[in-house]
Formats: sequence, structure tokens, C-alpha cells
Amino acid sequence: MKMVRLGGSVILALFMLFMGSQKFGASNPVFSYLAANSGIELFEPVIRTATGVAEIVAALLLLAGVFAGKFRGLGALLSLGVIGGAIVFHLTPWLGINAPVAFAEGGGYEFSPMLFGMAVVFGALSAVLTVMDREHLPLIGKG
Repeated sequence: MKMVRLGGSVILALFMLFMGSQKFGASNPVFSYLAANSGIELFEPVIRTATGVAEIVAALLLLAGVFAGKFRGLGALLSLGVIGGAIVFHLTPWLGINAPVAFAEGGGYEFSPMLFGMAVVFGALSAVLTVMDREHLPLIGKG
């Protein structure tokens, strides 16, 4: 179990760092598409940036949990929340399972179900790690 916690935490942290780092800088096709389809302009760049910050914080908590286990559960719970939100948006007509993964040349988007698949896999890993470290979570475990 210790190796599952350690390995899972590191893998999830690397995934969250990778995904979070893509939210900074130029516009992101997912959030641009969400803003266009929903009419909610806050998706690009405000919610994109906030999501990136949450992903980076979750990754840092998970990595800190490698050395001090009490942080791992918080990182897993935060990543579960962020990824859970991604899954919910993938299930809406605003985004869909076959989501934009890149801007196409000449305008428009290139679509793939890859982002949804990754969200499901890493959401499951987040849930497993959250349950495994629930004793370190405030209000649920000993806190």
C-alpha cells in the first residue's frame, strides 16, 4: 500500500503539473471553446488561470505528501475536485467528450476524446488516493 500511495502521488503530481503549466501564457483551446459555446467570457482567461493555479497547488501538496503524509490527502482531494470539474464539463454540450485539443490552422479546432479519457483515469487515481489518505483530511479523518 505504501508504494501505491507513493507512486500514485508522484504520477498524479506530475500529471497535475503538466496540465496546470498549460493554463498559463497563450489562450487554451479548451477554455476558448468553452467561452465561445457557453457565452461565459470568464472561462478565458480567468477560469483557465484559476484552474492552472489549483492544479499546481494540488501537485505541490501531493509532492509535499511524499515527505509529510498529511499533505498528500489534501493534494489528492484538490486534484479530485479539479478533475471532477473537468469531467462534469466534458459531459456538457458546451465541451463534450470529443473536446478541442489544439487550434487548427486557418481557424477552428482539432478534436479528440483524449482529454476526457485522461480525466477519467486520473480522476480515479485521485479518488483512490483521497480514500487512502482520508485520515489526514479535516472533517473526515483526524485532520
